[in-house]
Amino acid sequence: MKPPKLNEVTMKWNKFALLFFLLMTTLCFSQATDEDAAIKERLYQKYKKEVLAYTHKDFDELFFSFVERTGKDPLLTKEEYYTFTCKIAAYSERLGKLYKSERETAEKSKQEWLAKSYQDYVNSRKTKP
Repeated sequence: MKPPKLNEVTMKWNKFALLFFLLMTTLCFSQATDEDAAIKERLYQKYKKEVLAYTHKDFDELFFSFVERTGKDPLLTKEEYYTFTCKIAAYSERLGKLYKSERETAEKSKQEWLAKSYQDYVNSRKTKP
């Protein structure tokens, strides 16, 4: 039996190192991308049933309150910010259940609202006069 060529060993090691690097990067990135996930999940579960009973008028009040509060001082707290975004996400899910033809759009909207970041909100407020 011939020993493997150095080039073959090096290529196998490079493949292993690349896979290991990609795996570690993915794991680290997934943990770092949403450090507030536990807060969001808790708030989403807390308000989901409440939001299912919302009328269109209730939702409009919620949404306009969110827009108004995020646009002026003082800054919302992390809890307040995520309460708004989770309620809006839950309402999007409700719409997907009510209107089957809009299910995909509603799910996309829900995911977009849940993906919002408090840090992005804070950073956007720092740049405004």
